[in-house]
Amino acid sequence: MIETIVSAILHFVETLGYFGIFLMTTLESTFLPIPSEITMIPAGYLIYQGKMEALPVFVLSVAGTLTGALINYGIAYYFGRRLLLKYPGIFMMNEEKLAKMESFFVKHGPISIFTGRLVFGVRHYISFPAGLAKMDIKKFTAYTFAGGAIWTAVLLGLGFAFGGNEEILAKALPIIKAVFFLMVLAVIFFYSKKNTA
Repeated sequence: MIETIVSAILHFVETLGYFGIFLMTTLESTFLPIPSEITMIPAGYLIYQGKMEALPVFVLSVAGTLTGALINYGIAYYFGRRLLLKYPGIFMMNEEKLAKMESFFVKHGPISIFTGRLVFGVRHYISFPAGLAKMDIKKFTAYTFAGGAIWTAVLLGLGFAFGGNEEILAKALPIIKAVFFLMVLAVIFFYSKKNTA
């Protein structure tokens, strides 16, 4: 069953080519809860097979991540809280989620954009409080680029190294996510400690 799903995803990514990489990463970075692993890991495996080039895949993936994040940022910046809460089914947003994100953003400032790109379940929505707070677009882009580039490189690397072995990949991915989550907590802790000192 797993092999069938993996083969289908590989075929999908290979068929769409480089434009598909950009399209999928753009969608993944918006409010649609699509895991970036679905595209990036198969893309990394296709790089390993020599069917795709690493640099274009990486550049287009990061560009897609930025595009999707800017879409979320723009929605929140121009239309604000009312729109996000008016259509909770579309934006996967409710009062509680929005309040938590706003609180997180206020406490940790721009660094939350960088760390948020590294945590599943957060990366899809972290652009909303930035837009609501009307964060400087240059800072937003820089932090999003940095976090998105790191996560993209990790997933492509996993696909390159283990894409042909689903069992090893299935074991490695949760560990990688846990490590990144702990790293994010450490960054937030030291950042907040430094700014309260």
